[in-house]
Amino acid sequence: QVQLVESGGGLVQAGGSLRLSCAASGRTFRSYAMGWFRQAPGKEREFVAAISWSGGTKYYADSVKGRFTISRDNAKNTVTLQMNSLKPEDTAVYYCAARGQVVRTTPSEYNYWGQGTQVTVSS
Repeated sequence: QVQLVESGGGLVQAGGSLRLSCAASGRTFRSYAMGWFRQAPGKEREFVAAISWSGGTKYYADSVKGRFTISRDNAKNTVTLQMNSLKPEDTAVYYCAARGQVVRTTPSEYNYWGQGTQVTVSS
């Protein structure tokens, strides 16, 4: 099992940047693929970015490609999401999630979830 705790959310103006972090417990963190998802009010949870256990494979939603970067540090049991050029439509609760080794982009395929962190982008 793994427990996940997100941090780094907040309020930022459009065009600004935020860096989200996800701290994981457990010695097996390096065996998990990790993902970031988000959910805006009244909308379904959607995929943002994912990274393989080694960090060698990364996927991004089209809506964030070129603006967001996912990375991980297996020595520190952390995964981060650097978000640049933020837009009001990026406003949502952002969740960190973990699953088995193979990277997936569907929320239902992830087994472990953090509590979420709010990101609000003002226009």
